[in-house]
Amino acid sequence: MKNKGPLSKFMLKHYKHFNAATVVDAAKGYENLLAQKGKMMITLAGAMSTAELGKSLAEMIRQDKVHIICCTGANLEEDVFNLVAHHDYKRIPNYRDLSPEDEGKLLEEKFNRVTDTCIPEEEAMRKIEKHLQKLWEQSDKKGKAFFPHEYFYKLFKSKKFIKQFVINPKDSWLFAAFEKNLPIIVPGWEDSTCGNMFAAHCMKGRTSPQVVKSGIHYMMYLAQWYQDNSVGGDIGFFQIGGGIAGDFPICVVPMLYQDMHIEDVPCWGYFCQISDSTTSYGSYSGASPNEKITWGKLEVDTPKFVIESDATIVAPLIFAYILNW
Repeated sequence: MKNKGPLSKFMLKHYKHFNAATVVDAAKGYENLLAQKGKMMITLAGAMSTAELGKSLAEMIRQDKVHIICCTGANLEEDVFNLVAHHDYKRIPNYRDLSPEDEGKLLEEKFNRVTDTCIPEEEAMRKIEKHLQKLWEQSDKKGKAFFPHEYFYKLFKSKKFIKQFVINPKDSWLFAAFEKNLPIIVPGWEDSTCGNMFAAHCMKGRTSPQVVKSGIHYMMYLAQWYQDNSVGGDIGFFQIGGGIAGDFPICVVPMLYQDMHIEDVPCWGYFCQISDSTTSYGSYSGASPNEKITWGKLEVDTPKFVIESDATIVAPLIFAYILNW
């Protein structure tokens, strides 16, 4: 405890049982993996970027506590929306009391609600669309193709774009990832605002679908990354929420040895999921870690943790522990 900060010490003293104890156990397991020269994948589902997880996750990336991220298209773009339009966001603390008429008024005002936070369409989404459109069209003319996250990395390389930031970029996990050139996997990117915009531009003939690489390209990329990085130590899997952000990447292990017939592919060496999904049969996101053993994703003795709680509360606490805050 001597190197731990006050928040970590508080957790060690008070988080002794039930979900709280699992939070500490999972954090210690994370630390142990890194101490043994392992690497960690973090998967982001839900609306973690709009919840400003970047305030803790960005520092995790800067301190090399995260080595690859798999996220939804929404989390990818919403971190950038927040960078350029945070001051125009609207917070609605009493969102539970909103009537259908109240929701309709927000629509008329061009605010897109995510629980208690409303993202302004013009200041955030349409502003980013204009920048991405230019990049898509440039790629089309050159016959080039890039991953969705690479287009955002291209934006960050522009000093003109960076000048549009309205918050400290240190609070952006995507900007931290860009500075580290961190690999990012974004399965199902077309199920996002920018993905929808891209589809519309393709249908209007402004660009070609071929300029954005697909989920299959991402799986091939991840497969190579996993093989290259599992040689010197275990790779852990830290899953926030459920859905495609977690379901997609965890399958790379059985794919490599069952379909590619590559022998000695190590399973994930650590697994933690923070989710409020009810554990139930037939619910993939709510399946217990033990079920993943039968699919060849986890070993019998893999450290496994399930924290049934709100990720916006739990994830920053675990990151704080890892960062010795």
